[in-house]
Amino acid sequence: MTEPAGHVDNEVVIAAPFGLVWDRTNDVAGWPDLFSEYARAEILAREGDTVTFRLSMHPDENGIVWTWVSERTADRSRREVNARRVEPGPFEFMNIRWTYEETPEGVRMRWVQDFRMRPGAPVDTPTMTERINHNTGIQMARIREKLEAVADV
Repeated sequence: MTEPAGHVDNEVVIAAPFGLVWDRTNDVAGWPDLFSEYARAEILAREGDTVTFRLSMHPDENGIVWTWVSERTADRSRREVNARRVEPGPFEFMNIRWTYEETPEGVRMRWVQDFRMRPGAPVDTPTMTERINHNTGIQMARIREKLEAVADV
């Protein structure tokens, strides 16, 4: 029997102009400065609005550096980004949809992530769902703090 897919849905409102939020959160090469979990982001290819890149995390508690290749396509006119892991590693699949909505308070940035862990992965899908949900909140708060600090609103 196949384990049900994991699903997380998180959002944050950033009191900053849309252009700043869009540009900074879609500058993959700059993610190590924006996210606390990434040590390195290497752009492998660009074709139109699609970028293929390798992300490397900081070493975990066991000294392991997790790395993977993802592809993301940004559509500024629709204010959304669709991404997927090309080299999913311990995941059977990992898909992420980012959406951006201007509100009176700022830009609502939402991440919807769907995934399933492979049998034999270090953690199962429910455990990874909890981890991603927790960490997404941390990362979104960090992004909000960093962007609001440089916003000229």
